[in-house]
Amino acid sequence: MNKRMLACGLWLLSASAAAQQWLPPHAAVHAAIDVQPDVAAARARLDAAQANARARRVGEHEFQLDIVAQRRNTDEFGGRQRFSESEITLSRAIRLPGKARLDRQIGEAGVAAAELRLEDARHQAARLLLEDWMAWLRAADAVRRSTEQYALYDQEYRGLARRVALGDAARKDLELLEVERAQAQAVQLSAQAAQAAARLAMQSDFPGLPIPERAPDVEAPLGLPGAAEAWIERIITRSHEVGALEADARGGDALAARARADRIADPSLGLRRLSERGGAEQVTGLVLSIPLGGGRRAALAEAEAANAAALHGDASTMRREISHAAVLAVTRASHLAEQWQARHAALLASASATRRVKRGWELGETALAEWLLVQRQHGQIAGEEAAARADAEEARLRVLVDAHDIWHDE
Repeated sequence: MNKRMLACGLWLLSASAAAQQWLPPHAAVHAAIDVQPDVAAARARLDAAQANARARRVGEHEFQLDIVAQRRNTDEFGGRQRFSESEITLSRAIRLPGKARLDRQIGEAGVAAAELRLEDARHQAARLLLEDWMAWLRAADAVRRSTEQYALYDQEYRGLARRVALGDAARKDLELLEVERAQAQAVQLSAQAAQAAARLAMQSDFPGLPIPERAPDVEAPLGLPGAAEAWIERIITRSHEVGALEADARGGDALAARARADRIADPSLGLRRLSERGGAEQVTGLVLSIPLGGGRRAALAEAEAANAAALHGDASTMRREISHAAVLAVTRASHLAEQWQARHAALLASASATRRVKRGWELGETALAEWLLVQRQHGQIAGEEAAARADAEEARLRVLVDAHDIWHDE
């Protein structure tokens, strides 16, 4: 292993390990994904492909037994004679050289495509789980922020109410603060409902997934280690969709070659045993049957060749689409990380300005309405920062999922 390969492996491991702090355990994810209906259907299709491959290895030709029993009546030797006669033929068609190899290739390509589609079904389930998980984390973060906002207004309201009772503050300020407190409570209740809905959605999509009572905090998003080109290439190389279509194309090539080989039909060879005139005459012989192919076989061969060419085109189109999606995913992760940094800087500046205005209100230098306005704007900026943080982290995790660094067993 050279230094470049070692470095590549180390940063892939670090990226995967960094992802685990936000995510459920791999074993639990694997179990939840494995029972998804789409995954179960893909697994059944793999079983069918394996059975078809076994059938192709054996071949479609079977032994055929023909039995004919008859009675012969004659007027020979001055009287009517009756004889029991029989004819038994045991025959079987024989695959011509090269056809068995092509049948094995067709079966193997079908199994490979089914295996890859099973992994793609797991991959799509992993994507859905990531979406559900991050929606739950976003909702939980909104609950935390709205709870803190309500607690702040409630604390200030209680303090101001005491001052109003002592005649040290105007009632109109208390009424303004009461409006803000009520709005904050409404936002909190809405966020709690959204969190409950996100949790129920995840439980519905993944019934067996254990969900902790408290959602983990989404902290500062981490960047993708290494070069963007390496991630893009990894996503393309590990794509199950591309691999499945390429396996289909290989199977299409084998089917086309098989159809061309079938232009010369398989002969049948058999053993025939005749018993005539009540067993007085016994005949044993070989039977060779050769079907004479015509234009239909040639047309079928042309059709399979065209299908194979179409499958190669589908594979090339899918590779281009996956390449395009990989570039967008990696680029998006980088851009969202930069956007979060800008939102975070704005949040820090807003927090500093909010503290100064609040201090001015507490000292009587600033009107309550001004602090409430600044505090409301700060809450909006905090929400935008939280959304940007979650978006950046989800984009990073999406790259890891698409690159099969997490939630895949390969």
